[in-house]
Amino acid sequence: MDTDRKPVLKENERIDDLQRNGYQIIQNPEKFCFGMDAVLLSGFVRVKAGSILLDMGTGTGIIPILLEAKTQAAHLTGLEIQEESADMARRSVALNKLEDKIAIVNGDIKEAGNIFGAASFDVVTCNPPYMIGGHGLANPDAPKAIARHEILCTLEDVVAQAAKVLKPGGNFFMVHRPFRLAEIMVLLHNYKLEPKRMQMVYPFVDKEPNMVLIEASRGGKPRMQVEKPLIIYKEAGVYMPEIYDIYGF
Repeated sequence: MDTDRKPVLKENERIDDLQRNGYQIIQNPEKFCFGMDAVLLSGFVRVKAGSILLDMGTGTGIIPILLEAKTQAAHLTGLEIQEESADMARRSVALNKLEDKIAIVNGDIKEAGNIFGAASFDVVTCNPPYMIGGHGLANPDAPKAIARHEILCTLEDVVAQAAKVLKPGGNFFMVHRPFRLAEIMVLLHNYKLEPKRMQMVYPFVDKEPNMVLIEASRGGKPRMQVEKPLIIYKEAGVYMPEIYDIYGF
């Protein structure tokens, strides 16, 4: 087999450059493309050398691929319930010749503990659906709806399964929306994932935050560091220097 051969793209798919290690990713804008939240999460995550990592709801595999480029993790697994997305993720892993470092598993977040076993990972990451429920959606089975709305899993499902598959002292990293921060903190506490770091993300310096990045430790002691705000844009269309650093431009 010619390992340099480009993958066969399916209808409406394209290959995007990730600006990291020459890596690329296959995406379908008709279905779902990764957003800034995934990139910011990859910049917030701290991974010790040799760690075993799980990304829950990996979509097209953006977070494992970026974290393979940015960290010295020993192995990364992406769990994705939508077979079409999982297939794109597998082909992106192969495109970047990362089959020895990244595995893509087609499965349900709610079954993560059964799929992988308890205390299997040093690090768990998740960019979960932000919106509660899918009532009123024209097509709740659409990939974009499933990625954005709690149709196939809830926030509690995510937190509960992260707590189950993390080793004691392991770390959970998540990006979410500030309007659900109280709920997030209560769930983390209930599942013995102690919040350790938090960073609010603002589109502009004079706007309200629209994302929150959180790190929690399984069985950690109560003490949380609130990091300085992360501002996305200096002005319309111009990122702040920190954002260029995260993207790798």
